[in-house]
Amino acid sequence: MSETGGVREVKSAARTVELLELLAARGDRPARLQELADELGVPRSSMYALLQTLISRGWVRTDVTGSLYGIGIHALLTGTSYLDSDPRVRLVRPYLDEASEALGETIHLGRLDGRGVAYLATRESHEYLRTISRVGRRLPAHVGALGKALLAQRPDEELPEGPYEALTPHSHTSGRSLLADLARTRARGHSVDREESVLGIVGFGFALRYDTPAQDAISCSVPVARLTPEHEERIVTVMREIRAKIEATAPGSAGAADWR
Repeated sequence: MSETGGVREVKSAARTVELLELLAARGDRPARLQELADELGVPRSSMYALLQTLISRGWVRTDVTGSLYGIGIHALLTGTSYLDSDPRVRLVRPYLDEASEALGETIHLGRLDGRGVAYLATRESHEYLRTISRVGRRLPAHVGALGKALLAQRPDEELPEGPYEALTPHSHTSGRSLLADLARTRARGHSVDREESVLGIVGFGFALRYDTPAQDAISCSVPVARLTPEHEERIVTVMREIRAKIEATAPGSAGAADWR
């Protein structure tokens, strides 16, 4: 049995979390009982009992036939509470508005989460609107501007081992190419994602250095069709100014919980 910080892991709690993470990762693809039992390696009867418990508490939902399962509404309520209670998110939101107004492009705030980046806030461009909000979603750190800005704040030896998943033909799939990109990121002071995560979109990422190493970053995304050299220069200038304002405003940890 695994241990965390010298405390033995509670098997039932770990299984519950694994189930919720599995359902969340499936998105709009509901799962059947046997699929979940097989995926987590637990008896069908145990999985059924766990699902029924979570359904009764709103963490899992089922269809009218009782044969399909998906993530429940209480997951949304908990996620919203996380965003509402996080002091860094509250701090950054007004500056996302400022960057969006100045540039007219989509602005993101993300946080490193293992091998990925979780999107915590977004201000959408009025020029192009996404059909699905990225807030609450996760993207591999090696393919996006946010993730690469944060990976560049860390020693190369801490880089997650490859090979890496390719989301587009432009994504890094080898450690060598990613390391070279991170070196360029450190040299210029920000990351650039040229259609590595979404075709037709270029992103510019800036680590927020109020933590060491940085855990959060902001980015600006713009369609390739609108990205002139002059516009790129302005994006970098404005985003650097916004980062400086955020870092200058970030409060110390005195009197506040030091989350890890």
